[in-house]
Amino acid sequence: MSFIVTARKWRPQKFDEVVGQEHITTTLKNAIRQNRIAHAYIFTGPRGVGKTTTARILAKTLNCLNPVDCEPCNVCELCNSIQNSQSLDIIEIDGASNRGIDEIRTLRDSVKYAPASGKYKVYIIDEVHMLTKESFNAFLKTLEEPPSHTIFIFATTDIQKVPLTIISRCQRFDFRRIQLDTTKELLKKIAAAEKIDIDDRTLTIIAKKADGALRDAESYFDQVVSFCGNQIDSETVIKMLNLIDDEVYFLLSDAVLDKDFKKAFETAGIIYANGWSYADFLEGLVEHFRNIMTVILTERSDLIETAEVYKQKYLTYQDKFSEGDILRLLNFLNKTQQELRFSQNQKLKIEIALTQLIGLEKTDTLSKLISGFQSNEGNKSESSSREEVKSTSTPSVSYTYPPDKKSKENFTTVSDKVHQSPVFTNVTEVSQTSSGELDMQAIVNSWKGFVQSIREERGLTLGTFFNSVKVIGFENNRIKISSADSHGPELITLQNDFLCKKAQQYFGRKIVLDCIVNDEHTKTSPEKREESDPYITAIMKELGGERLS
Repeated sequence: MSFIVTARKWRPQKFDEVVGQEHITTTLKNAIRQNRIAHAYIFTGPRGVGKTTTARILAKTLNCLNPVDCEPCNVCELCNSIQNSQSLDIIEIDGASNRGIDEIRTLRDSVKYAPASGKYKVYIIDEVHMLTKESFNAFLKTLEEPPSHTIFIFATTDIQKVPLTIISRCQRFDFRRIQLDTTKELLKKIAAAEKIDIDDRTLTIIAKKADGALRDAESYFDQVVSFCGNQIDSETVIKMLNLIDDEVYFLLSDAVLDKDFKKAFETAGIIYANGWSYADFLEGLVEHFRNIMTVILTERSDLIETAEVYKQKYLTYQDKFSEGDILRLLNFLNKTQQELRFSQNQKLKIEIALTQLIGLEKTDTLSKLISGFQSNEGNKSESSSREEVKSTSTPSVSYTYPPDKKSKENFTTVSDKVHQSPVFTNVTEVSQTSSGELDMQAIVNSWKGFVQSIREERGLTLGTFFNSVKVIGFENNRIKISSADSHGPELITLQNDFLCKKAQQYFGRKIVLDCIVNDEHTKTSPEKREESDPYITAIMKELGGERLS
């Protein structure tokens, strides 16, 4: 007897033998048990997941002479004739080669004839989406009201191309991709029956290569057995199928932790030497870091589709990467995938990209850098404030009242000497005049605590902005400040509610801040303004950055 491929030899002959589609097989069995059999079904889903197989089992069960628990007996005359494709009552049609209107007219004329030996005449049309528009239209009336002895079963991998008028006349069943573990279990069962020695890692490689299609997995299994014989090892399978070894991805993730830049060039050389696709390599690398992120977030490895030996490896990364690290790495890899499509030299692009990937700083390193710089800035501000207090015996504030006695409001301005320092004093208590009125001295005395409180609650951006502003006046419960930042007024407006509450806390009343942009600063070139920004300077110095024009 000639060799029969695994996909045919191990084709399910009962509903219970169909794996991964229990939601469909259970529904069909219950429909047969309750005698609620529809006149038309449409099975849709990916390739190789059991659509045509389920259609044949359904047709066989409906015509079986001795069904057992809504399953075909597979021993009666009708079951054997259907299995051997000799039954006149089961008509299988290829929609791709019989897509014209003439074939549909012939089918429509044959529908009215009763079955030859069975109870039902079943038409199985595979790849039904290949029929033409005219063919579908010619089929509508027959499909809506077929004879009682006729049942249509359609199968398609592209349900979007099937007209809604056809779908609405059928019971639709959506087949799922076969899960990795389910595929591995079936291949393991087949290997045991065929007396073939195969390990878990090799089963995982074959199942992942099949990508949810059980028929593809069985075809790869036959190919591997033909090459390796009855003793199969993973290394040979990887070379035979020319797959990317998962160990390469673990080497790279370790290189990111160790900052081993040599691994970038070694990995690029391995990919080139083996003839692997650079796009497939990046896709696998994204999946690798996705698996690490899964372990970090869930503290489990059961959501990862890989061999057990690799699941244990992924668990070791749980405390080595943070969520922020993984998100930055994945974001970088996603951008690299897009850029690779337009690269003329993909090997060079991969080398540069892997070098940049390994060189990305960890999130906690950046946080420590910013925190340390904030501390240094705070110490410098305190030191300059103390020196100013020591060098002056009287407050550096002069009061100028408008000579116009008819003016309803008092107006005070700060002297030029005060303008030179954004922080005036270490005093944080509000001082008021004997009449209880808030004056300029009280504002100056409390400004340091006011700014420090903002830094603690709203962090770097808002705190840095207030460290660089200058108080230029106070009028009618409105503090006027001058800023070199052109976005200052907008920032004050966005944070208005917060600033009003904070001013109530430090000045004892509701205070409104008016921000005026310093025009002289805005005239300075962008390069000089960047050079004067302490945060840009620190980041460029510590991380080795440079200004891009």
